Order: sequence, then C-alpha cells, then structure tokens
Amino acid sequence: MKIKVGVFFGGKSVEHEVSIITAIQAIENIDKEKYDIIPIYIAKDNKMYCGKLVGDINQYKNIEKLIKTSSQVTLAQKYNKVVLMKCNKKFFENSIYDYIDIAFPIVHGTNVEDGTLQGYLKMFNIPYVGCDVISSSCGMDKYVCKCVLKENNIPVLDCKCFTVKEYNENAEKIINELEKEISYPMIVKPVNLGSSVGIQIAKKQEELEDAIENAFTYSKKILIEKAIKNLKEVNCSVVGDYEFAEASECEEPVKTDEILSFSDKYLSGGKKTGGTKSMNSGVLKLPADITKEVKQKIQELSLKTFKALGCSGVIRIDFIIDQDSNSIYVNEVNTIPGSLSFHLWKATNLEYKDLLNKLIDLSMKRNREEKNTIYSFDSNILAQNFSNGLKGLKGK
Repeated sequence: MKIKVGVFFGGKSVEHEVSIITAIQAIENIDKEKYDIIPIYIAKDNKMYCGKLVGDINQYKNIEKLIKTSSQVTLAQKYNKVVLMKCNKKFFENSIYDYIDIAFPIVHGTNVEDGTLQGYLKMFNIPYVGCDVISSSCGMDKYVCKCVLKENNIPVLDCKCFTVKEYNENAEKIINELEKEISYPMIVKPVNLGSSVGIQIAKKQEELEDAIENAFTYSKKILIEKAIKNLKEVNCSVVGDYEFAEASECEEPVKTDEILSFSDKYLSGGKKTGGTKSMNSGVLKLPADITKEVKQKIQELSLKTFKALGCSGVIRIDFIIDQDSNSIYVNEVNTIPGSLSFHLWKATNLEYKDLLNKLIDLSMKRNREEKNTIYSFDSNILAQNFSNGLKGLKGK
C-alpha cells in the first residue's frame, strides 16, 4: 500500500501565492509509485480545503470558485490514523475525506513557515517534512536568528531592532541612534517576512522614516542594518539533519535595483513555473560568479548555520558579500525555500524526485526517533489532597 502524503500549502501570509506555486511543483514531481498525494490548500483565513481540483494550478486563478467546489476539512485522530474530517458534510456523506501518513508543509512566511503549522502538526504525532517548531520560528525571526548565529561565531551584520510601540514613543531618539550607530545608507526590514517584502534602502532621514513606516505595515517589529554599497548576493541550500547534511551548488541572484525585490524573484523571468522550472531561475547565475575559495567558505558557513539552528530537511541560506572588504555575512535563512531550491540540487546532481524522497525519508527518521523519547510519564499528583489549595505545588 502506498504512503499517503498530505501536502499543505497557502496560508495567512503575504507569500501565499508563492507557496501555491512551490507546492504544485512539488506535487508534480513526487514519486507517484511510492506515494499517494493529497493536496491540502490553506486559504487566507486559515481554513483548509481538499478536493479533486485543489492540486490544479489553473484553478487558483479563481480561488473563490475553487473553494466552493472543495471540501473544508480539519485534522483529527481517529482509528489510530490522522484523518481529514469534513467540516460541513452533508447528511448522507462520510465524515472522513481521507487520511494521511505524512505531512509535507510547503508554506512560506508568517503564520505558517514560522513554526505555527509545524506545532499544529506535531500535536497529531504525525511525521512532517522539514524544520521543527524551534528552528522554523528562529529562522523566520531575523533578529533572533542573528543572535543565535552570532553566538555560534557565524558572521552577521550588526543591527538595531525595535517595535512599533517603542518607535511611536521615541521616534526622534531612535532615528538619532540609528544615524549615529549605523549611518546611511541603511536597510530596513520587517523582522519576520521573506521574499523581500517590505524591505527598503534609506539614504537620508526622510527615506528612513518612510521605510520604517512601510515596514511596520507588515510587522510590529523591524530591524535596521547597514546597507553594503558594493554588494554581491549568493545563495546556498543545505539538505539533511543533525547527523548528516550537505551543501548545494551556489547561485547568484541578479537584481534590477539596489536590493533583490519580490518582482525580481517571481515576476522577472520567473513566469514559467512548471514542474521543471524554478520560479526565480530566470534571474539567477548558476553557478554563482565566485571563486572556488569563496564557494567553499559559503558552503562551510551554510552547514554551520544549518547545525546552529537545529534544522532538518531542506533550507536555503542567503549570503551577502561586501566586495570592498571581501567579508561574507549570513543575511537570511529560509527554512522552506521557494521551489524547495530544487534547481540548486539539480546543479548538484540530485534530481527533484530524489530530493523529495530524501525529505520524506528524513521526516520518518525523526518521527521514529521521537517515539523513543520520553515526553511524559504517569504520576500520582492528581491523587493528592488539594484541600489547602495549589499554591507552591510545583516547588514542593
């Protein structure tokens, strides 16, 4: 009997549409001789849907119509299985849409990639592909990620981080501190978004204030760091787990402006997004135009980053190189990269189908290991007499 893989995609995220494309690409390439695929679409209101048309990319031109022809579902544990229960079943219908053996989250951005979906899946004790809750949330929060990497002697740019409340209360003070400690040009980023959403460069105070206001529309916490003038960006992917991991070939994004934009990544040359074409492959140099020594250094830092964050599955690390000083910095970690970075692995002689097989195998391995770990045990605490109240119980 084939293993049933539930592919989760979409979600309440600014990267909703990118997730749909990544997921459909993966669905087209998963080994159908080994796995039965159940596409599970998460709408922007976080409701989940299954149906015959959910795995068809063309149906997402009219999502409202797709939802009307699909079944809203939710996960439940029944008959020792994780099942997809119909939320609005008709009287004569079976209440169970189907069941899944493995969950494959192919989601991007806040509310899904940041550990939210991973934590939900973990509650059902089901194997799920990719990073766990902690590494997912850490990778999504740019400031927390910088702190962890810095603690592990991995080079990152210094930054300032503050909330919208702090800025509203002390805007003038914060601007003065930024100008003194970082100086122009600066780059302003929402702390927990990807795909270059909400990111701007500021070269003077007016631009800085505008960039801060814009970033706060996407996140209540932002970070600001020095913008490197003579910049080269290089990306590298890693696949594996805590026991063994390997780094991919390196790629170099091609920008149309000072920073790589959402349009550069997904709209400029990335229109052919079928199963064999990466979304942003039209705006990449692959391999990157770097020396053998720089490539080796980036691959080493990629593996070190993967280990420091406790990652699993496939991730992509985005690096920046200051070409004036030849300094290399980790810029961002993508715990579920667009297109799952399959083009980087294809360039490393690993076909997409084989990459997907490896990711599913890693999820089952982790699930087996977790079953041998003690997370709870029986005790007689509830048999005690609580007539004197519960105060101080934990410390007794």
